[in-house]
Amino acid sequence: MDPVIIAGAGPVGLTLALALARQEVPCVVLDEGPGKDEPRPARTVVLHEDTADLLERLTGLPLTRAGVRWAGWRSMRRKQVTREIRFGGGAEDEHQDEPEAQDGDTAPAPLHLPQHVLTGALRTALARETLVKVAVDSRLDTIEQESSGVTAHARGPKGAWWRGSYLVGCDGPRSTVRKLQDIRFPGRTAVERHAVAALRTELPWPGEALLHRTPPWRMSGPSAGEITARPLPDGVWRLDWLLPPGKDLVTPELLVTRIRETLTGWTDDSAPAYELLDTGVHIVHHRLARRWRVGRVFLAGDAAHLLGALGTQGLDEGLRDAGNLAWKLALAWHHGPHEPLLDSYQAERRAAVAARLRATDQVLPLLRGGGGLRACLPGSGRGHDALLADGHLGRGTLGAPAVYAGSPLAPPRLDGEVPVGTPPGAPVTDVRVTAEDGTFVRLRDRLGRGALLVVLIAPGTGVWERKHWVTAGVMPRLAAAVTALPCRAELLVAESYPGAAAHTVLLVRPDGHLVTALGGVRPADLYTAAEAAVGGGAARTTAGAGAATGPGA
Repeated sequence: MDPVIIAGAGPVGLTLALALARQEVPCVVLDEGPGKDEPRPARTVVLHEDTADLLERLTGLPLTRAGVRWAGWRSMRRKQVTREIRFGGGAEDEHQDEPEAQDGDTAPAPLHLPQHVLTGALRTALARETLVKVAVDSRLDTIEQESSGVTAHARGPKGAWWRGSYLVGCDGPRSTVRKLQDIRFPGRTAVERHAVAALRTELPWPGEALLHRTPPWRMSGPSAGEITARPLPDGVWRLDWLLPPGKDLVTPELLVTRIRETLTGWTDDSAPAYELLDTGVHIVHHRLARRWRVGRVFLAGDAAHLLGALGTQGLDEGLRDAGNLAWKLALAWHHGPHEPLLDSYQAERRAAVAARLRATDQVLPLLRGGGGLRACLPGSGRGHDALLADGHLGRGTLGAPAVYAGSPLAPPRLDGEVPVGTPPGAPVTDVRVTAEDGTFVRLRDRLGRGALLVVLIAPGTGVWERKHWVTAGVMPRLAAAVTALPCRAELLVAESYPGAAAHTVLLVRPDGHLVTALGGVRPADLYTAAEAAVGGGAARTTAGAGAATGPGA
């Protein structure tokens, strides 16, 4: 069968190619550039727990060594610290300017790294993949599709025609794929503007990210009174100054003055030392493509959506697109087109991004409106700071990963369904599980392999060798139920899971979202849920039904 063609070699396109290759799907990546990225210290990415895990799993590289996990988060208004979060050991201690401190959650700190370092890691991993071909200096200009596949032409020094089974446009805001498919891209232009600088210096908060609103010193030139500082490796910081609406020119001289004023205000030093590495102006647009699929052509990343106001991370959503689409394309590539499953990509991901955009647009007037009665109400400033922290830290309606509660892949109400700490459709919590060979691994390590995960919660199994419990209790019956599923599945065992009682059975999608939780071994319910999770149809392996792996298979 023909490979999947991916137009665009940014982080989303490279991630999608790796995710497909891990599921034994060949790909061709059309890269407009020369195959490497120019270092730009001021162009950085913030990855949250799920997207950082996805990239580390695909690249096999500890990205933490290439970036910085924030030691803490600090919100300030004028001279006052209004919110402080300390990260450490996977847990947080959170303090606010309220009578009682609120407990933080257990999410790891965001990971901050230069974008060219991330794409370099992805390219290094792709270079080891025999199933992926990267065609450099190849700009897509023609797409022809029919019922059996897609033909694409790329111009360049070695212009060529490519034949593919599917084509995914990961080619950015000015997507050629989107234009060739005549897909509208409505939205808002210049929702926010930021002056950006990357510099090497020492700040009073080593390793912490800072959001400073209405600083007490006077700013030269146009300013909206909000500064963000985020640490990078080797003593480098990225600083962002929110600019007021309009098209005021940010000159190099004005930016240097702004840097000196900010560093002086933060350090009380009349001449703080710094080394300026890079500058720029970051303009945030909000747009959403009307369609994300036209036949065998899909959109992902910035080609499908633009967002990023109030600290939200557009790349996070693009990487989630790749994780969602990869396992569905892989299933269709191996077992034949399955329209409900492929349609669910747009249904799930477009709805998730639309909800994020709506949430941001609703709070933008409140946070950027410049006052009004609500701004004078007690506690309003703290509420605003909390909303902004949600966007930066990947929490709440502004930043948390999507829950596909209304997904077309959700099963009907099942008699054996029980509540656990994760609602159906949400990303599962990463816990330690026992794999097929009896070794202990993380649950998220088993994602992205094209198989559903069936997880039995069995307290006490961790202290026994696999041979002692794999044939005991409910295991033989559950293993038989997994073998009979209409799609490939892996059986895992966990000693515990948040909110789950003993003998609870979790069904998890290949992208890590929970399908359902069942109270005990219920083969009929498990089959119904698995069938719904792959679009209501069977996706059997060539070896026949029940190519299950895992304990007891």
